[in-house]
Amino acid sequence: MVTTHRSTPPGQQAHRDGMVWIPGGRFTMGSDRHYPEEAPAHPVTVDGFWIDPGPVTNAQFEAFVQATGYQTLAERPADPAAYPGADPALLAPASAVFTPPPHPVDLRDPYQWWSYVPGADWRHPTGPDTSLHGLGDHPVTHVAWADALAYATWACKQIPTEAEWEYAARGGLPDSQFAWGDELNPDGAHMANTWQGEFPHENLRLDGYAGTSPIGAFPANRYGLYDMIGNVWEWTSDWYAEHRHLAPSAPTCCGTPARANPAGGDQAGSVEPGQPHLRIPRKVMKGGSHLCAPNYCRRYRPAARMPQPVDTSTCHLGFRCVVRTAP
Repeated sequence: MVTTHRSTPPGQQAHRDGMVWIPGGRFTMGSDRHYPEEAPAHPVTVDGFWIDPGPVTNAQFEAFVQATGYQTLAERPADPAAYPGADPALLAPASAVFTPPPHPVDLRDPYQWWSYVPGADWRHPTGPDTSLHGLGDHPVTHVAWADALAYATWACKQIPTEAEWEYAARGGLPDSQFAWGDELNPDGAHMANTWQGEFPHENLRLDGYAGTSPIGAFPANRYGLYDMIGNVWEWTSDWYAEHRHLAPSAPTCCGTPARANPAGGDQAGSVEPGQPHLRIPRKVMKGGSHLCAPNYCRRYRPAARMPQPVDTSTCHLGFRCVVRTAP
């Protein structure tokens, strides 16, 4: 159970340069009711920390690039040594873009709706002929792990652990499926930017958005945090490992011990099994995105998690930062 549950969000009581203070506490991480990678649910404690109220925006990332001259991975050619035998054309600067098919497709094959688009990057979110016009307050996308880490370092911040992220996303509601309760659309209201319709060919846009949405377009959780569910997936600092490898030992006479400030697996163990020729480490991403749909991906929940290769950027993945100092 979360030890801090207040009617007034903690984020309304203390701020650090616009960040929100999350008091530490204990909660049940993961879920036994949904996807297997979320299980087993297990007790965790985290110390207090500051967190950005929303994902890093295009405008914020642009300020970082202007100050440093930084180039994202999607803007650079890939290193041929890292991808032995790869088609040289696939090593050109590019990023993954969602391309909806015109008809139903096999949902077991994501290549039916993902395209590796040369010239797609954070400035050109759907391809080289697109721009950020009107998207300054939308979350930055097409950022690989190294890009998120570079921004956080420049801003004197860190990327949250999976436990910190999930604890903040739950907003003091330890047993709820979503960041606001147990109903996806309470009283018919859309609480997050997700997919309505049959994914990937039918987007009804009932929430008002086909792609990303501005930060604050949907209600904050009880901690005053926006877009912890939907809009874009978010990087965490944890190397991916199955929860069953990370959960604490069996209960003792004094109860199940809680892991304190867990930080995931190790880099070597995070690579995808069955791909010995490509040993690309993976981090945990959280929160789901505007592409999560009931018929395909119900991962718009705090407990949901997915592995993401550190070298891969997409049009539905961003990040937010934390600072681990007391107020």
